[in-house]
Amino acid sequence: MLDMFTTQLRVFLLTLALASLALAGRAAADSTYTLMVYGDSLSAAYGIEESQGWVELLSKKLADEGYPYQVVNGSVSGETTTGGLSRLPAMLDSYSPDLVILELGGNDGLRGLPLNAIRQNLVNMVELSHESGAEVLLAGIQIPPNYGPRYTEPFYQQFSDIAKQLDLPLIPFLIDGIPQQPELMQNDGIHPKAEAQGMILDNVWPVLVPLLAP
Repeated sequence: MLDMFTTQLRVFLLTLALASLALAGRAAADSTYTLMVYGDSLSAAYGIEESQGWVELLSKKLADEGYPYQVVNGSVSGETTTGGLSRLPAMLDSYSPDLVILELGGNDGLRGLPLNAIRQNLVNMVELSHESGAEVLLAGIQIPPNYGPRYTEPFYQQFSDIAKQLDLPLIPFLIDGIPQQPELMQNDGIHPKAEAQGMILDNVWPVLVPLLAP
């Protein structure tokens, strides 16, 4: 009789321990936030190893700093705001991000697409993200000056205007400080090398930190 009681007690304690582990696992999952970087080749580690890209560096830094974030890189090389807008609902449904870093528009600008269309696509993506419950951090982009100031200046200004209109935090220029150093740029003159990815993270981090859950 005593042996049966002892066995039942052991089974009960084991069941209780397993239940506690399951609850702890669910609690840990619930305490993890999702940050989605949604951009183009500047965020998709174009021309370099994915592990060298600034998004992977961000994921590592968040872990090292103790921030409970899972980073999803939803960036696609060559993506435009039109393509990004069409993909976004499915991405939001799949990952349910708490925070989105929106970095799109550069390819639109390089193609000389209408500014009004670019702006509206960006605004729509911000609104879709907000409707899904995600905060948005907007990343500004500049295009080469050979496109002429009549296009390049309002193109760059639109990011600041959108940030003010929708009350968004803004990274003024994602790759600020890098194009001025040609040795840090790939041969195409558009994409930063692996050595410059840490500088991109340095541009992102100060604006991102106030948005992070502790």
